[in-house]
Amino acid sequence: MKQIELFIQNKTGLHARPAKVLVNLAKQFKSDISVQHGGKRANAKSMVSVLTLGAVNGSGIILQANGADEEKAIAELEAAIRSGLGDNDSSIETEPALATSDAPVKFPQAIETVEPGVIKGVGAAPGIAVGPIFHFQQVEYDLDHVDLSGNGHVNFAEALTRAKAELGELHQQMNDKKLGAEAAIFEAHAELLDDPELAEAVQVRVATGLSQAKAWKVTIDEQAESIAALNDPLFAARADDLRDVGKRVLRLMLGHGEKEDSMPTTPVVIVARELSPSDTASFDPERVLGFGIVEGGPTSHIAILARALGIPAIVGVDESMLTLEEKTPVILNGNDGTLTVNPAADILERAKLSQRRWLEYRRFAQEQAASPAISLDDIRVDVTANAGSIADSAEALRMGADGIGLLRTEFLFLERTTAPTEDEQFSVYNAIAETMKTLPVIVRTLDIGGDKPVPYIQMKPELNPFLGERGIRLCLNRPELFREQLRAILRAAPSGNLRIMFPMISDIAEIRQARALIEELRAELNSPPIQIGIMVEVPSAALMADVLAPEIDFFSIGTNDLTQYTLAMDRGNSALASKHDGLHPAVLRLIAQTIDAAHKFGKRADICGELGSDAAAVPILLGLGMDELSVSIPSIPTVKAQVRSLKISDLQSLAREALNCSTAQEVRELVKKHFD
Repeated sequence: MKQIELFIQNKTGLHARPAKVLVNLAKQFKSDISVQHGGKRANAKSMVSVLTLGAVNGSGIILQANGADEEKAIAELEAAIRSGLGDNDSSIETEPALATSDAPVKFPQAIETVEPGVIKGVGAAPGIAVGPIFHFQQVEYDLDHVDLSGNGHVNFAEALTRAKAELGELHQQMNDKKLGAEAAIFEAHAELLDDPELAEAVQVRVATGLSQAKAWKVTIDEQAESIAALNDPLFAARADDLRDVGKRVLRLMLGHGEKEDSMPTTPVVIVARELSPSDTASFDPERVLGFGIVEGGPTSHIAILARALGIPAIVGVDESMLTLEEKTPVILNGNDGTLTVNPAADILERAKLSQRRWLEYRRFAQEQAASPAISLDDIRVDVTANAGSIADSAEALRMGADGIGLLRTEFLFLERTTAPTEDEQFSVYNAIAETMKTLPVIVRTLDIGGDKPVPYIQMKPELNPFLGERGIRLCLNRPELFREQLRAILRAAPSGNLRIMFPMISDIAEIRQARALIEELRAELNSPPIQIGIMVEVPSAALMADVLAPEIDFFSIGTNDLTQYTLAMDRGNSALASKHDGLHPAVLRLIAQTIDAAHKFGKRADICGELGSDAAAVPILLGLGMDELSVSIPSIPTVKAQVRSLKISDLQSLAREALNCSTAQEVRELVKKHFD
């Protein structure tokens, strides 16, 4: 037997994603492997077991392996743990995991009755829903009063098989709707059903005389309670995932159908304390007008799925909503997070008019998506896509994208125990280049580091990973890894119109060092010249834009990180969500300075952060002279439609006025007043 004592390095401990990496790596070895922490011992090949340890950042653990390949197992697992187990908590939009990056939480500071009959929550998915409420309640199974020998009941093994099939269908439905991140929720649920600890615990209880259904329910309840008792929101979310999976299997064992929850035949606004991913995804969208949920925040399951499905939603709503009578007429506004109860006739008509206009606008935008975004004063603005896969590139074309303004290459490097080879990378870049043909594809080089490590890159623990070795800093410190990626991009470039972009640039030396490496590789490969740009996401890059511009071909402003670094606010902190606003005048001034410097030297200035699809921000960005807006794929049609409705020459004074505002809220009020 081999064992070693280690400390958990990653910021949020053994939550879903790092636990998944650890378990999948452990499963590759024949040896029995365990992890011990605080008097608890877990099977390292069981995610449920690992989660119940409650190991957080800095926790000491004992890793043990016993078997034929124990030495290799210990060595590889040690390296993976020391490097952070692929933790990527800082990026909500790329967190596949078992759920979202945060557990459902309430936002008491945002809950208030702003006027009689109006309940304030948090807007989670845009749009307006008008209709009667329906109180959705999950079915609870009382096994003490159920005949477990009745017709339609199936055994445990068959229920697991059927549950996996159902989850596979949900996964495929999400993929068919081009909702890959949302599909990952159900893929991870299916992984839970393969957990050896759960099956073993059920068999042990059956041997003591319990029915399979009761054994399963007791096992799920026990494990979920153990995880929830860790008193950590990240782990609590995993407990909810486990309960959701548990209910699905139990329902099948009892012979009930998936649509057993009684829903009205007419469209309704669903209100509930909480909704599981399975509930949300299984609703008939033709009968659901909107969601009003007490528990949950803007990064919870319900918020993510509602946005993806195009259903208005508000979360963090006061519990008084649950006391409303069934069929009470309401107006649910996912834009401002309000629920208007028993609205007066004139308010109701205005809401219905707004609703019709929004739906018509969205439909018209989709129909016109293939047309270029040309403003009323005949200025073309390229609207491109933020993408992260081959499938995304095809979907971007379908949605009318003028190219790919940000190709995130991290998807090739995450969720694996070894780095992708040069040929693996080439095949993906080449496929995307061929798909997009002559349209530009801006390939961002690897943007991982202290805040999102991978198991196969050894890194020292960092107290503040957002300010540590990440992005271009990491790549320049590991030239062989960087060379392989650059070679793959250069080899694929002739198949289309690829360009290279470096992330997290903070000074000119980094640009020159990276360019020198590209020129060296171009000479080796006899490759043609290629456009090179940088991400402007560090304030120093914006402040020195006039110095950097002569060295590059284009700037791409990453407003998510630029806002975070400028305001010194963690963009993943839900408590600061309302203050983390890219329309803050300080951020806008840095954007304006970058654009001015780019145009001074005849270079392009693009944006690839979330601000590019913010309807209030688009007029400001265009007024400042932004050349291109790279946005999420579903946003492409509506952003192009908005550009066509604007006269950019009239927006220049508005944009400059915004720079003199004091707060982001003032900027938003300024835009609202201008377009009223």
